[in-house]
Amino acid sequence: MLRLALKMLFGDTAKYLMLVAGLTVATFLMAQQTAVFCGLMSWTKSTLSNVPAPIWVVEEKVEQVNETNPLLDTDVARVRSVSSVAWAAPIYSGIQRVRLENGNFKIIQLIGIDSNTLAGAPAKMLEGDLMKLRLPHSVIIDDLGVQRLALKRGQKVKVGDVFEINDQEARVVGIADAKNSFTGGPYVWTTYERALQYVPSTRKMLQAVICAPRDGVSLDQAVLDIQRETGLKAFVNREAGPDAFIDHMNGITSNNFNVSTVWWYVKNTGIPISFGTTVIIGLLVGMAVSCQTFYSFVLENMRHLGALKAMGASTGMLCAMLITQAFTVGLVGYGIGLLGTAGFAFGALKNEQPPFYMPEFVPYAVLGVVLGICSLAALMGIWRVSKLEPAMVFRS
Repeated sequence: MLRLALKMLFGDTAKYLMLVAGLTVATFLMAQQTAVFCGLMSWTKSTLSNVPAPIWVVEEKVEQVNETNPLLDTDVARVRSVSSVAWAAPIYSGIQRVRLENGNFKIIQLIGIDSNTLAGAPAKMLEGDLMKLRLPHSVIIDDLGVQRLALKRGQKVKVGDVFEINDQEARVVGIADAKNSFTGGPYVWTTYERALQYVPSTRKMLQAVICAPRDGVSLDQAVLDIQRETGLKAFVNREAGPDAFIDHMNGITSNNFNVSTVWWYVKNTGIPISFGTTVIIGLLVGMAVSCQTFYSFVLENMRHLGALKAMGASTGMLCAMLITQAFTVGLVGYGIGLLGTAGFAFGALKNEQPPFYMPEFVPYAVLGVVLGICSLAALMGIWRVSKLEPAMVFRS
């Protein structure tokens, strides 16, 4: 009987293709938009990945890494004086403009790190020598800057090339592998002292202090000690799963800088509403097209279903046939939609635009939604079949 149900489904080509198309579009919109949103949110905290440090210490009112209030230079020594801290180093982080040799201007994310320890330097170098960062006018750019800071489209920046930051020479001594910034500009590393020379002078220039706990001291304990002894705000720099975001949403304070940064953008920008609207539209399109088309399919096959019931098929068997048909269409549409999302991901990751990151739970969540749509469509058919009288097959 289930094989017969599939023959009935595939036999009505127009209805079958309409059902698959509706669920394919719904799957693609929900999966693709969710992945782009997650990718965009991962860009908001890219500085935390590109400046590796276990703990970030910032001004008391700071909530996210891209908007910091400057500290006093003496705050570095205050953090170093905490007994549970092994080392501490200053960090400058800010958006600046560079001038290329052809006169064009580009936006960069300038990072200044301690010249003695080089704490906060990129974790992976693609070209050049990190130690040369101590040479005069030396900078390290990321792999995005190789293209963005080139003089002409199609060219690439090489080690030894020169550009200007606020009319001061910056010579490339290395190229690093880094995550893209939320602002779209490449990351440029230099020493902390040189970064202060590159940027306009203000009374307070220190953006943050990075540090690490001593052996045997946990990150959370070191954070508590820093906050208690200095009055500054300390965050742990580590990736977090969905539970951490749920806790933050429920008002449970989190000392994770990644969670705090992402949640700040969720609360204070229209990004979630924009992407959420598209996801909801995909859901509604899938529900409207699938339910209406499947109900129409059931109505057109009522005489056949009535004949089966007259020959002894139970209502439960007819319902199983409808569920099989609905779930078959759902799985086919889901597979095609996810395949389209994978193709989009391939192009996005190859061109590094737009941001794309799909957490492991997203495909399963989308599958659950698609099967839910199919269940709703099947229920509408089941409701109609439950009222079916076998005698209708003998009516003219």
